[in-house]
Amino acid sequence: MGVITTAALSKSYGQVHALADLTVDVGEGVTGLVGANGAGKSTLIKILLGLLSPTSGSATVLGHDIAREGDQIRQVVGYMPEHECLPPDVRCIDFVVHMGRMSGLPPAAARERAADVLRHVGLAEERYRLMGGYSTGMKQRAKLAQALVHDPALVLLDEPTNGLDPAARDDMLGLVQRIGGDFGIPVLVTSHLMGELERISDHVVVLDGGRLLRSEATDTFLADTGVVLVEVHAADGDDDAAQRALGEALAAAGLSCRPHGALVAIDPIAGEGVDPALAHDRLRDLVRDTAADLGVGLVRIQPQRGHLEDVFREEVAS
Repeated sequence: MGVITTAALSKSYGQVHALADLTVDVGEGVTGLVGANGAGKSTLIKILLGLLSPTSGSATVLGHDIAREGDQIRQVVGYMPEHECLPPDVRCIDFVVHMGRMSGLPPAAARERAADVLRHVGLAEERYRLMGGYSTGMKQRAKLAQALVHDPALVLLDEPTNGLDPAARDDMLGLVQRIGGDFGIPVLVTSHLMGELERISDHVVVLDGGRLLRSEATDTFLADTGVVLVEVHAADGDDDAAQRALGEALAAAGLSCRPHGALVAIDPIAGEGVDPALAHDRLRDLVRDTAADLGVGLVRIQPQRGHLEDVFREEVAS
């Protein structure tokens, strides 16, 4: 049984379907739950925590049924909400200790754990300040600390990089990766910024309009597509003309190619009995020789790899 398992899970508000027949398994490591705003990500998390009741279907979290064991789920799960939830007139250390006590820790253990997690998230020097004076990045770290203070068996993070600048976003993603990797705590993290999750997730679940599009290992989404990207440079500086000339020459040689921004995208040589490795070497040799014949500089030849945003667009379009 997975860490999280759902079966035909649905949530409707009248004619609006926030989730529709969602069946998915979430395992160990970091799982990215991605999709545009309104895709159903936050709704799913609230249902898993027992904060919302589904219209139909079922789900378990760490073996606990969401319909009957919401209290048990919330005792063993850490939750970082998307929206502002911190009392501005409370010191961070006191807030995190309080959340630890609410989760069942005795006073001494709660204070010790609070100090540990605040050091882990980078708030050791700022823990005695009132949270109303915190920056957005510090508030996000405080929310993460309260989700970790009771040593949960699973962490649910709803848009943890929301409102952060690029440097703070990178720091937060690094913390999330450490939770799932170094600490071995399963993480389900949501984001509408798909590129950032492909950097840290082991598995990706893609939602659109409350429906499951795909659920696969991240490496599968980002695998080599087989297409080769080529960049050329012209001695006279007219790189666009050099790109067109190379594309036309390769097409005349029987290759399938097309413009790809400032690059030329070339489909792999295919055919019955064609060895992929030999075909790949032959394609590269042909590109090299064609560029030399045209007198254009060959800047780079590289494989085209998938991206979550590309996969999402392709699935939605289909």
